Amino acid sequence: MATMPTSVQLESAPARTAPRAVQKKKLLRRRVKDHSQALRLALQAAFLLLNAVIGVKFFLFVRYFESGGGTARIPRPPGVDGWLPIGGMMNLKYFLFTGEFPRVHPAAMFLLVAFLLISILFRKAFCGWLCPIGTLSEGLWKLGRKFLKMNWRLPRWLDIPLRGLKYVLLALFVYAVAGMSIEGIRAFLGSPYGVVADVEMLNFFRFMGATAAITLGVLILLSMLIKNFWCRYLCPYGALLGLGALASPSRIRRTPNRCIDCAKCAVACPALLPVDKLITIKSAECTACMECVAACPAEGALQMSLPGRRKLPAWGLAAGVAAIFLGVVLLARLNGAWQTDVPDAVYFQLVPRAMEFIHP
Repeated sequence: MATMPTSVQLESAPARTAPRAVQKKKLLRRRVKDHSQALRLALQAAFLLLNAVIGVKFFLFVRYFESGGGTARIPRPPGVDGWLPIGGMMNLKYFLFTGEFPRVHPAAMFLLVAFLLISILFRKAFCGWLCPIGTLSEGLWKLGRKFLKMNWRLPRWLDIPLRGLKYVLLALFVYAVAGMSIEGIRAFLGSPYGVVADVEMLNFFRFMGATAAITLGVLILLSMLIKNFWCRYLCPYGALLGLGALASPSRIRRTPNRCIDCAKCAVACPALLPVDKLITIKSAECTACMECVAACPAEGALQMSLPGRRKLPAWGLAAGVAAIFLGVVLLARLNGAWQTDVPDAVYFQLVPRAMEFIHP
């Protein structure tokens, strides 16, 4: 299908996208095969598996307290705090103003700091290399492309304001946290709602209502039709990391005299950036996925670079991301600020009643 009568454009699969009509430059093919996407897929799979393990352990932890101790006692996995970004923002503010590590959901703060550091140094690499939602989102649009042989690309007049939605959501969260006093944060996180906020998040998916299920189904469908729909338009966490990425010294850089103007990089970019028309990619939408680099057939035409045009290979980016993540987790553990400090007696009282704090 070459044209559409509507304003929605269809983006064909790369295999069916022809290069520009005329190639005026001679192609100097790569000498070394690019393995960045295999490495990225391995890191994505590992982090997705880690989150699955955390999810199972947390479910068993909750069941122990729901059953009154009738099932096996599984320690609470602190990594579940990574799914509480607003709690992480509250705890970060609390720490910056008091110098004290938070007692409830402290891992949320450390994981937020780790992901911000990753973005500041390596752009939104958390989104492109680690985030389980980003991984699932990527899988959905690729699944949609496989069966539909194309993805939708919204027109610019609609795409730009929709991209602004995630920044509006981020602003609302920042405004709410900024307006809270330190005592207010302490009281909120120490309240029944704050203590079992993670349980309430789990119960949202366990006991999902019809409205939530329909909303989730629509998001899944849109994610199959439009590349990274959630990440591109609605994710406030991604918006925050994108702002941090604007300060990153890492950049995708194109060397014009080696570029053959085939536009394969632009076709491959999940963020829909015009890589083939720019010298340096500075956009907050870039997730450092390096798909554009992998798609480029010309030697030295496109690469992830550090200041001074020093090449940052995929293995170096992956090692840097892993080092920051593991380093921050180790730092939290060494300071005794990784585990939530809540007695079992409190969990026995609050976990079975978690839904009451949302729907009293």
